Amino acid sequence: MKSSESLKNNTSFKYVYHNGKSYANTYLIMYVIKNDTEMNRIGISVSKKVGNSVIRHRLTRLIRESYRLNENMFNSGLDIVVIARAGARGKSYTEINSALLHLGRMHKILKEMIKS
Repeated sequence: MKSSESLKNNTSFKYVYHNGKSYANTYLIMYVIKNDTEMNRIGISVSKKVGNSVIRHRLTRLIRESYRLNENMFNSGLDIVVIARAGARGKSYTEINSALLHLGRMHKILKEMIKS
């Protein structure tokens, strides 16, 4: 299993926002830029517009868990920022997981899985 770090400080988030490429779907927005390491760094942002702290924290946990379980599908050496949209409020894990993988395919950062 690969290890990923978190993007924690504001300057890292701003760098990815301004220099990264973004795609969006109904529930999430994803910014991606290459970093100079062998591991991914992921940052998750959920605005107060989405809901109260309980709702925001639940969405953060769903996104983090979805990434963790699919971590081996993502290419390495990336900074990824995932932003939850208001439409994600109250959605199930499977819907959030599907939205995250959809954005990964749009960015072309998912590894090609060999089908046997």
